[in-house]
Amino acid sequence: MQRSFSDYLKVTLKGMAMGAADVVPGVSGGTIAFISGIYEELISTISGIKPSLLSTWKQDGFKAMWKEMNGNFILALFCGILISLFSLMRLANYLLETHPVLIWSFFFGLVLASIWFVAKQIPKWNYKIILALIIGAAVASYIVSLPPLSASSSSLFLFFAGAIAVCAMILPGISGAFILVLLGAYKSITEAAHDFDLKTLAIVGGGAIFGLLTFSRILKWLFVHYSSITLAVLTGFIAGSLNKIWPWKETLETAIYGDKEVVLKEASVLPWNFSGDPQTLWAILLIFAGFFLIIILELVATKKPDPADAAN
Repeated sequence: MQRSFSDYLKVTLKGMAMGAADVVPGVSGGTIAFISGIYEELISTISGIKPSLLSTWKQDGFKAMWKEMNGNFILALFCGILISLFSLMRLANYLLETHPVLIWSFFFGLVLASIWFVAKQIPKWNYKIILALIIGAAVASYIVSLPPLSASSSSLFLFFAGAIAVCAMILPGISGAFILVLLGAYKSITEAAHDFDLKTLAIVGGGAIFGLLTFSRILKWLFVHYSSITLAVLTGFIAGSLNKIWPWKETLETAIYGDKEVVLKEASVLPWNFSGDPQTLWAILLIFAGFFLIIILELVATKKPDPADAAN
């Protein structure tokens, strides 16, 4: 795929959005990738990273290998993710702490619209597609309702925690950060990042690479052979996660991880049953803002060029 510099800049911005989403327990970077239209390319690119690339490098040079692995796309995307992790993460956490209802309302609108966005890509609906959607929604709903496991700091556990979490990160609707909370690994990993514990980070990173390369191949195979059913399951995943990002929550249980307080258990309530200021009007406006932002981006992305402009 031929891209200009501005195209790669857009990929970087999408990576920044993915990075900001992935650090929030409840929002999935995979959902952002799907919304922004790069999901299948991301999965295909990651699954294409294999040992044969070294043969291409040896025979045809680094440039040929870089082109075969879609290196410019990977570089632009992961630069965006890293920029976000070291900058927007602080802003996102600040806004979630100071204006949680409003920020979750905006996220809710984004994710609600993404259900429509993903579902509309299914060309033909039948009972199998509907069943796949229901199963995906049920699985996601069950996952986000699970209580956290007890913490563990063993190397093998952290390796597989990294592998499982990164799989969740590329699944629309399931938050990788939330999976780490469920596994009881969130504290160990965030403390390792804070303390620059390179050994722990390397173990988790190794698990993440293993999970990413393995799971992306499975997803690519599913898209090739069962595209509509896979899209239906992913639509269900997103729908099933809506309860997790409902703006009005009643906190039932929390835990302190280092200097961060993480919610372990909460219940969704209606605005008039919310214990604080529900900010109902602004919340509803932000839900609509998030929803129509996706609609507008979809219209812009699918706008066909004017034949007269193309001729010129």
